[in-house]
Amino acid sequence: MTATTDGTGAAEPRAAEAGHSTTVLPRTEAAGEPPKAREAAERAAARAVDHLLAHQDERGWWKGDLETNVTMDAEDLLLRQFLGVGDEKTTEAAARFIRSRQRPDGTWATFHGGPAELSATIEAYVALRLAGDAPDAAHMAAASAWIREQGGIAAARVFTRIWLALFGWWKWEDLPELPPEIMYLPKRAPLNLYDFGQWARQTIVPLTIVSALRPVRPAPFALDELHTDPRRPNPPRPLAPATTWDGLFQRLDKALHLYHRFPVGPLRRAALNSAARWIIERQENDGCWGGIQPPAVYSVIALHLLGYDLDHPVLREGLASLDRFAIWYEDAEGRPVRMIEACQSPVWDTCLAAVALVDAGLRPDHPALVKAADWMLDEQVVRSGDWAVQRPGLTPGGWSFEFHNDNYPDIDDTAEVVLALRRVDHPQPRRVEAAVERAARWTLGMQSKNGAWGAFDADNTSKLPNKLPFCDFGEVIDPPSADVTAHVVEMLAVLGMEHHPRTRRGIEWLLAEQEECGAWFGRWGVNYVYGTGSVLPALVAAGLPASHPAVRRAVAWLEAVQNADGGWGEDLRSYRDPEWIGRGASTASQTAWALLALLAAGEREGAAVERGVAFLARTQAEDGSWDEPHFTGTGFPWDFSINYHLYRQVFPLTALGRYLHGEPFTAERRAG
Repeated sequence: MTATTDGTGAAEPRAAEAGHSTTVLPRTEAAGEPPKAREAAERAAARAVDHLLAHQDERGWWKGDLETNVTMDAEDLLLRQFLGVGDEKTTEAAARFIRSRQRPDGTWATFHGGPAELSATIEAYVALRLAGDAPDAAHMAAASAWIREQGGIAAARVFTRIWLALFGWWKWEDLPELPPEIMYLPKRAPLNLYDFGQWARQTIVPLTIVSALRPVRPAPFALDELHTDPRRPNPPRPLAPATTWDGLFQRLDKALHLYHRFPVGPLRRAALNSAARWIIERQENDGCWGGIQPPAVYSVIALHLLGYDLDHPVLREGLASLDRFAIWYEDAEGRPVRMIEACQSPVWDTCLAAVALVDAGLRPDHPALVKAADWMLDEQVVRSGDWAVQRPGLTPGGWSFEFHNDNYPDIDDTAEVVLALRRVDHPQPRRVEAAVERAARWTLGMQSKNGAWGAFDADNTSKLPNKLPFCDFGEVIDPPSADVTAHVVEMLAVLGMEHHPRTRRGIEWLLAEQEECGAWFGRWGVNYVYGTGSVLPALVAAGLPASHPAVRRAVAWLEAVQNADGGWGEDLRSYRDPEWIGRGASTASQTAWALLALLAAGEREGAAVERGVAFLARTQAEDGSWDEPHFTGTGFPWDFSINYHLYRQVFPLTALGRYLHGEPFTAERRAG
């Protein structure tokens, strides 16, 4: 779809830099390489370079749409209803998007081609009712019938029932309790605030306020049609044995409900104030919280409940920031449609685009690359954030995923930005080297005790938060992962630190994490194809020979799961069902990840690589892009899936470039 955003969204296409085709470096040809395959790859890469350059913003960054599921859009409408700030144009445009994602059976899924999902279907249904869709309309009746078959509202996730409780459609007493007094648990105490991952932490703090105050804004209609028995809409849930974690936390929840009825007044008031202060201190300069939509939504509600009116600067800026998550476009009939992004990914998209362009042969001093490097350098985070709770003496120097997010730089973005900066010939090399040195020092300091790296925090590995009844909305901790660790190892190798003790510990951890089949688990991309596509290039860059047993096992696995059409694909269901591991419709991004791994392992002239390259060349559109409706990214594996609209452009171009030119294009290769 063609999309525009308000302020800082996807850039409109613009003309590519004049004469860029003359600044592409000559390819390196391999003996015995099939001429037709090489020519097809060269044509595809040239078109992809043109396409990517044409979509760079004039300020230097790239950003593709970040598509998730309709719960973002439904909850945005519910928020506007709760605050009384809805308008007809926004409601109608959002409703069109929600309807466009409804499946023929009346349900909604959380990813393209995925199974129907109860909570998403309930939230979409309620949003459409707010938009005026009649409950007896065919599409609505089909949805409500399916919801009842699945157990109705009572079977939905906690977050869905919290939204319904705000309007009196569910009882607050029948929701898990999480009191604001959690703010006072010391760092060493179980279930303290910093046991949660940063995304969960930012969501939980405002929700403790909402849970404590239990507001109800009367709904404009009832939802009897979404209950299996409207006379008993809140059926009791069975109590698990006390000897199980579920049973233990159910009993703890009962105790917390009792405390809610008889709280220690001064302590409760102080905890609410502390939670509000914590929220306000973490509001970003653009008015948002952490650059992601869900914490911003709940923070606005929480502060409003504490008496902040909508004209207060904190709430005014917070609401304005939410509008910047909106992607507006027109449907086939020319009517406005509005999609909400859960997050925006300009830093991630820009560093990946820069890597792709240089690896494809664009000269590293090309104006587009210098402009991208300038923008990335300006985005480096040089002040402390929540990560410093675990690493209090560490000098900052990372990069965040989003436009504005100084509290939560992440290790994955930092590693990839460094890899991008080292590929660019910048007119101020000392400036680049200073930024890279800060980044490397910060990244080394964020290593966890086991030798690996998580995304946002070090040693965020407690298993207890995931067991809370309140936390059924996806992963709420941030343990080290193979893909993030691999990107760090690759970064350190490019910086000449492949023999550094911390790098070697990361390599040892990666080797120990290899699955029996030869693949690696993918935390932030789907799934084993992504993990393997991240790890193999890193291990080879760090000095492992292509003959190493771990490398050969991974190559054998990738060759075994290649699809008949020459591509690779893996369905999100692989996170729950082992039968789906390495299986799924071929996609451009996943094919590229497999090719990056095979090329790193020395398989450039192999049949699998030739077939994969042919798939990319064959499926490319005339404008140099690839179509990819499938979701190949994750926020939480399975529970929250992402379609990064730029993945289908940057990763195939990177793979084609490395096929044509050999190893990744580093400063050392240029000097040689």
